[in-house]
Amino acid sequence: MIKTLVFDFGDVFLNLDKKATALNLAKFDLLNFTPEMWEINKKYEKGLISTESFIDFYIEEKEDLTEESFVNAWNSILINFPEHRLDFIQNLKKKQEYKLILLSNTNDLHIKWVEENIPEYPEFKACFDQFYLSHEINYRKPDTEIFQFVLEENNLIAEETFFVDDTEEHTISASKLGLKVWHLDPNKDDIIELFNKKSDLF
Repeated sequence: MIKTLVFDFGDVFLNLDKKATALNLAKFDLLNFTPEMWEINKKYEKGLISTESFIDFYIEEKEDLTEESFVNAWNSILINFPEHRLDFIQNLKKKQEYKLILLSNTNDLHIKWVEENIPEYPEFKACFDQFYLSHEINYRKPDTEIFQFVLEENNLIAEETFFVDDTEEHTISASKLGLKVWHLDPNKDDIIELFNKKSDLF
């Protein structure tokens, strides 16, 4: 019996354009992330380096890249928050049938953009019993440590916990610990369909 629902944020509730950042950085001849860049990005998502250091790293890579242009490119992945998804999570909260947890790989720049541009964000955040952002807890998906952290922090039983994420690598990692999972495809699925598409588990 499922007692806890754990949700990703981006492309589960918040719409993303995952190609946008790379396309916008390409305008500055930054065509591909190097292994060093991927490592910096991961550290930033874990909150292990400051926003200032993160921005400086990229500006030093490309002389014509300004702080403003980099931040705009970095945040261009973020699109909007459909109202019907807020209704969905608010209705879930009202029913009080499940413990609700958010677990998102994100970073300080992205969350600041969300706070400034998504008016529904405070209402959305208030729906959750726990709200875990990777840069605040120093863990990131798909590392198993992040799922172990959530289970232990909340005294959860893995088999009674259901996890939704748009990245298959993340759901595979969670399932190895015993969590029930749904790899949501944002091109054809919507979180509001959860109880219809996964009716066998509820």
